[in-house]
Amino acid sequence: MPGPAPEDLLRELAPQVLGALVRRYGHFDLAEDAVQEALLAASRQWPADPPADPRAWLIAVAARRLTDLLRADQARRRREETVFRLAHAVHPEITDVDDSLVLLFMCCHPALKPEAQLALTLRAVGGLSTAEVARAFLVPEETMTRRISRAKLRIKASGLPFSLPPAADLSVVLHVLYLMFNEGYTATRGDALHRPDLAAEAIRLTRLAVRLQPEHLEAAGLLALMLLTDARREARTAADGSLVPMESQDRSLWNAGQIAEGIALITATLPRGVPGPYQLQAAIAAVHDEAPTAAQTDWPQIVALYELLRRRSPGPMVTLNYAVAVAMARGPAAGLPLLDELTALESDHRLHAVRAHLLELSGDRPAARAAFLKAAALAGTLPQRRYLNARAAAIPDPQARSGRFPRLWLL
Repeated sequence: MPGPAPEDLLRELAPQVLGALVRRYGHFDLAEDAVQEALLAASRQWPADPPADPRAWLIAVAARRLTDLLRADQARRRREETVFRLAHAVHPEITDVDDSLVLLFMCCHPALKPEAQLALTLRAVGGLSTAEVARAFLVPEETMTRRISRAKLRIKASGLPFSLPPAADLSVVLHVLYLMFNEGYTATRGDALHRPDLAAEAIRLTRLAVRLQPEHLEAAGLLALMLLTDARREARTAADGSLVPMESQDRSLWNAGQIAEGIALITATLPRGVPGPYQLQAAIAAVHDEAPTAAQTDWPQIVALYELLRRRSPGPMVTLNYAVAVAMARGPAAGLPLLDELTALESDHRLHAVRAHLLELSGDRPAARAAFLKAAALAGTLPQRRYLNARAAAIPDPQARSGRFPRLWLL
């Protein structure tokens, strides 16, 4: 089989190379600049002369460039001595750990606030652009640029030693991996529904986190959740790239190996203690994946699991998904009132898409059509917009049919 395209290989290797440089030399901001220059050099040279070991090539070129950057600094002699010392230092607690995971923990530095940890990790490890990270946090791009820059400076100035955290501090790392996977499985912007490379990297790093902390139940739960969710990815889009909802998916396309691994993980984890949010979400995903058809989905069990999740980790997105489960188990009239409390999601297309679906099920087709159109206007990716507009178009416009102009209720 042919190897990955050069641009895909560079994207995959960038966090690993950055992690290697930061671990060996420190200087996060200068290391990032050096890696970017190495990537540019690779994009020019590799098509004509590909290296035998791309990762080693990038590390060597980036290390040379980092040395040049350090030499250009006013405190050249002192910093060169620091580089020499760090390059020959031994960190026994991280020698057998993947450099991308090292970089992940570096970004989750204890000197940073949680929101800064998340932003820096998504940028450096996840490979998201600053604009994409800003959209994930619902802030302007300029604000996120300043936040990431301050995070780098704070790591540099803290003077705290870099080391792998104990299990109790793994929660921020898991949350970052969860956000990375979500962006990979359902992109927030762009022409494609998925970013498979980002989802795959999140799964890979979560596997490493589980290996690092095998007794951390939520780490295992998160890995199970990712596997059970990603197993459905190939069936989520048609040949033309259009979105296919779960109830219409060809379940023979679901990845049986990932489903089996995810179910085994969550089955082994749930009895070992009070389940956390990732374990409960994984249990919900397992119920979906075990159903032979959409009609055979055990919605009452899903409702019960969401009720546990609402008590354990309440939030608007949990309530939105709970409303869907309640509607499927008890009818749309039971689910619709739950949406009224979700004012925090008014600018999120998912709230209006769910409302449209439940309104259509309840028979209120004009209101459903309006909600589908509103959801389409708010959706961030082209496949989502096309799907929601198609759902709206499938419902006849009563005003167009009667030939009357719509009444303007809000002026």
